[in-house]
Amino acid sequence: MEFQMDAAFRRSFSRRHASAIPPRQQHCKRGWNSFLNFSRRISSTSTLLHNSLRSSSSLISKRKAANILVNVTASGRGLETLEFIQSGKLGEHPDEASLREVVDLEVSCLAAAAARIRDRREDGNIVTFSPKVFIPLTRVCRDFCGYCTFAASPRPGQAVYMSVDEVLEVARAGVAAGCTEALFTLGDKPELLYSQAKHELEALGHTSTVSYAAEVARIVLQETGLLPHMNVGVMSREDVILLRRVSVSQGLMLESISEKLLEPGGPHYRCPDKHPSARLSSIAAAGEEKVPFTSGLLIGIGETREERLQALLALRNLHKQYGHIQELIIQNFRAKKGTAMAKAAEPPLVELEWTIAMARLVFGTSMSIQAPPNLTPTMTDGKEWKRLIDAGINDWGGISPVTKDWVNPEDPTVLRRVLAHENSLGYARAEEWSPGLAQDAHSSFLEDKLSNLNGGSTGNHFDSVTNPAKISVGTDGTMHPTRAIGFQGMDVKRILKKIEEAVEPSEVEVTRLFRAMGPEFHDVVKAADELRARVNGEKVSYVVNRNINYTNVCGYKCQFCAFSKGKLSENLRGKPYSLSLDEVSRRAVEAWERGATEVCMQGGIHPEFTGETYMEILKAVKTAAPELHVHAFSPLEVFQGAFTLGVSVEEFLVELKNAGLGSLPGTAAEVLDDEVRRLLCPDKISTDQWLEVMETAHRIGLRTTSTIMFGHLDRSQHWARHLLRLRNLARNTGGFSEFVPLPFVHMQAPIYLKGRARKGPTSRECVLMHSIARLVLHPFITNVQASWVKMGPGGAQALLAAGCNDMGGSLMNESITRAAGASHGEELSPKEMETLILSTGKVPYQRTTLYGDAPAQQRIRAFSARPLT
Repeated sequence: MEFQMDAAFRRSFSRRHASAIPPRQQHCKRGWNSFLNFSRRISSTSTLLHNSLRSSSSLISKRKAANILVNVTASGRGLETLEFIQSGKLGEHPDEASLREVVDLEVSCLAAAAARIRDRREDGNIVTFSPKVFIPLTRVCRDFCGYCTFAASPRPGQAVYMSVDEVLEVARAGVAAGCTEALFTLGDKPELLYSQAKHELEALGHTSTVSYAAEVARIVLQETGLLPHMNVGVMSREDVILLRRVSVSQGLMLESISEKLLEPGGPHYRCPDKHPSARLSSIAAAGEEKVPFTSGLLIGIGETREERLQALLALRNLHKQYGHIQELIIQNFRAKKGTAMAKAAEPPLVELEWTIAMARLVFGTSMSIQAPPNLTPTMTDGKEWKRLIDAGINDWGGISPVTKDWVNPEDPTVLRRVLAHENSLGYARAEEWSPGLAQDAHSSFLEDKLSNLNGGSTGNHFDSVTNPAKISVGTDGTMHPTRAIGFQGMDVKRILKKIEEAVEPSEVEVTRLFRAMGPEFHDVVKAADELRARVNGEKVSYVVNRNINYTNVCGYKCQFCAFSKGKLSENLRGKPYSLSLDEVSRRAVEAWERGATEVCMQGGIHPEFTGETYMEILKAVKTAAPELHVHAFSPLEVFQGAFTLGVSVEEFLVELKNAGLGSLPGTAAEVLDDEVRRLLCPDKISTDQWLEVMETAHRIGLRTTSTIMFGHLDRSQHWARHLLRLRNLARNTGGFSEFVPLPFVHMQAPIYLKGRARKGPTSRECVLMHSIARLVLHPFITNVQASWVKMGPGGAQALLAAGCNDMGGSLMNESITRAAGASHGEELSPKEMETLILSTGKVPYQRTTLYGDAPAQQRIRAFSARPLT
């Protein structure tokens, strides 16, 4: 099942600097020292007991000493085995015999070892949670668990099942609140026990609860984009297949492997669906069908530690066979009023710690292990959650701003309280979450979802990026398969030091920087801003310009674009238009009279436009305003223009330069990685073609900008490749004037409306993109621009402390971003621009396109210009 501060499936809230040695590490260090001291005590005790056996004359004393020595020796052997497990010498999944050697050790020792195993994860410093809505499609159940308050019997006059409209009301409220997952929680097969449930299903056109759940999940996914995670109880293989088509994941708690719990008086008496063999069979069926799956244990209901270990091993066997268990939940029993076990004793916190630690030892580094804090036994200091982290968890579970946890409604505010203090252990909260690494790349279920929902194949994009795979979810919960990149031992400070010493970072190292959170995030931003200060000083530049988007008619099918219109485009907002040459000229003259030094001209790729059309537009501007710098024509327009004239790219660029073209915008880059481009803009120029146009422009003396449009289908490794490709070209040509990150604006973008892209990058990702660009592109691109059009003036202002030294243009008009749904993009006057820059303590500087001084006369005109009407 899936989930990233902003609106994330697993997401991050406030971040604070941590001490040089995070308190979490200090705590774990204390735990491990306790472990080692315990080992030394055993060694010392063993020596004393051997001496006692040799010197004692009493047979009884010898027998007592011998028994104690056996126990001490076993403990010593257990500690040695535990050391082997935590160090990884016994592999990711230690054998059962080795695990049994450690089960009786002190819980503090087990927890310390488990935490060290967890910390070996590539995201070992991250604790995640999931914003979701809980959808109790039916609370009626044929089982009578002794601890459950969720299940209820049918009541006269009340429907057994939620209607589709009721479900959508909840789901839409969840979307509005930033949730990304719809957790369907149901009673198990009520139609087999209650005639009312059976009759309601018949009226709904279904023969089973699972069938109705599948229909509703499909509607929720299509109508809201929330990702369905299905907890429908024990399933047949046919059930698994049915739900697989409409959900991203499924779940079923094993709870326990103890069959004695099914006996009269036990918590699972009269619960046919709680039989361990039935539940294991469902989990196996999900594995056979390659369904990402969640399972786990419920402790403290009468089972023993031995039975918990057996349950963990049974789940591990299935996971080793199929590789499909992405998340393991360790949940402790809480006595609830109105249940048969209302007066039963609850397990102490140490039992929860033992089970979490053993789960980590059994499943190793890669498994995501969760313990819901709302069920955790409380401590007087309120820091019980720290004990769970120290025992090896890396996930807190679900939180809903809309609905309560219907199964476990205890203390709904505890998770928020935990998150408020989590960084005190040195952990950062995740903006991205991935389930445990499967042993096989099961990308087909993602292709099925997107193909079924959108009526077509996704091509081979997902095949190419999942080997092996994680299933992760972006800001709004959109599914993204990502490569498993190992970051063990890749310290952010070491990478930053390497960059400071002018050593080019690798793709994996740049990707690692994009994963920075908490204190690492601040280290990256600080390094970028210090480099900005050394290179650019405290001067922040901007240019007074005007955007002229001469047509929005386009024959390309870019899935991110809400600007283009026409027969071959995605018809969304506004009417098609093409500006006349007279109107283009009029706007250019008006721009010059209002103090502009540049016009930036781009448009859709009109099917009737040729290279001659672009020449005519350029000549119209230069004739009307000869001193105006023309910054025009994306690499795609250049490529298209050359093609229509039957000339080379170089020949066409030379013609444009001779006609007065001053520079090229580096747009149409999107993400310079064909894995992304094949899905995002399949008919657009390739990565190599974009780079070829830029290299050619630089060779003939035309400067260009460079851009990235990020936060849709892309992931951090794609961003790393993009930056390194720009760096390589800039090193060879020196022709890039600046780098401009452009966050994806989702609101009216076709790919988002189809449910195939997330809601743009998170704020953390935006900051990191600008900061990391500053570091990676240095010294070959020395200007990094904050786009107020995409980020808003306030967002761009904040980036001036993250490595940016330029605010871009005042624009006068901008249509492309606003067509996608952004609220910015019309004009930011020079006065407003300089006021904004001054508020950050920086010095405003009005520049030309190529970073020269703006003419004094134009500066006077710019500050006296009246707003456009």
